[in-house]
Amino acid sequence: MSAGDTPQLSVLRHRSFAFFWFSRVAGSLATQMQTVAVSWQIYELTSSPFDLGLVGLAQFLPLVSLMLVAGHVADRYDRKTIVRISQIVDGVAMAVLAAGTAGGWLSRELILAVVLVFGAARAFQQPTQQTLLPLIVPAPLLSRAVAASSSSNQIATIVGPAIGGLLFAVSAPLVYALCALLYFLAAVLISLIKVERAPQSRQPITIATVFAGIDFIRQRPIILGAITLDLFAVLLGGATALLPIFARDIFHTGPWGLGVLRLSPAIGALAMSILLARWPMHHKAGPVMFAAVACFGAATVVFGLSESFALSMFALIVLGASDMVSVVIRQTLIQLGTPNDMRGRVSAVNSLFIGTSNQLGDFRSGLTAEWFGTIPSVLIGGIGTLIVVAASLKLFPQLARIDSVEDARKDAASP
Repeated sequence: MSAGDTPQLSVLRHRSFAFFWFSRVAGSLATQMQTVAVSWQIYELTSSPFDLGLVGLAQFLPLVSLMLVAGHVADRYDRKTIVRISQIVDGVAMAVLAAGTAGGWLSRELILAVVLVFGAARAFQQPTQQTLLPLIVPAPLLSRAVAASSSSNQIATIVGPAIGGLLFAVSAPLVYALCALLYFLAAVLISLIKVERAPQSRQPITIATVFAGIDFIRQRPIILGAITLDLFAVLLGGATALLPIFARDIFHTGPWGLGVLRLSPAIGALAMSILLARWPMHHKAGPVMFAAVACFGAATVVFGLSESFALSMFALIVLGASDMVSVVIRQTLIQLGTPNDMRGRVSAVNSLFIGTSNQLGDFRSGLTAEWFGTIPSVLIGGIGTLIVVAASLKLFPQLARIDSVEDARKDAASP
């Protein structure tokens, strides 16, 4: 059966994928809830903006320092087990926060230590979880599976902070206890999935094998182009970091306006992920990816120039939707274009580059806003993204010409 003949809803009826999807929903909800709770609690304890920055740093450092090792571990050991252990560690970390809050012995230092452990577990879980999809769904369904999987994170992004904030107002230990239960539930659900093909690589850990993912990507122009295009788009298009300024000083809406603006990209991304899960792209994957990133840049420019709150919301919705198109194509190309015994390391490099570019993109936005003003900062990012698209068309013609995402297998076979 060809990809085009695959029944529309088959990915949703695939039992292992259903377990995977609900596991990711549970874990993503817990992550969003604990982010709100931890940030609020540590600020309540110390009244220090610097400590809020330390919370982010405690999650960022393990990502940078462990991600490449985590990718090698994903290629060497059972991936279900790695994800399950990571989720259990997350659950234990939340249980410690619940007990410490209820008992009154939770300190600033302990919160940061727990967040550091949480970040380390996430560093192993994130690239490994991505590599499970090609092992639990047939290749013709992978694009749909990536889109549907991405929708779980968008759902959590929309409802998770609200649930966490409301429950924290009732009881802080209750939030952490619920997060722990959700992580444990995610671990149970991951245990139920059936992996069709097990990883085969058992190479010893050396410098060469740890950095093999970077070498692999460098030699595959399609994968390199997809990662590079997304990386610079995220790096330049970090307009969301400036949303508090737009809400308070430009549109004069207050906190509710900030909430609406923050929700808008997630709403666009969720809607697009649902559409792509039902009607995946079978042709023109390369041109569509370039068009999506260009649309992302154009939406950023429109947002920067807009003097209407409604138009700004619409621009952010388009921004989120176009970003989701790019994410689905990139993730599918990476998974199909990478041999199974390399997927962990390649996914780790992808997660490392894209993940760090989010933080650097926020920094870029803040720095240029300080230098040139808020509106020029957004316009610089949007126009810069369009320039990156034009340059990438010249630098990565193989990506621009790719038709079906399954053509990435040919790129994987090249030396």
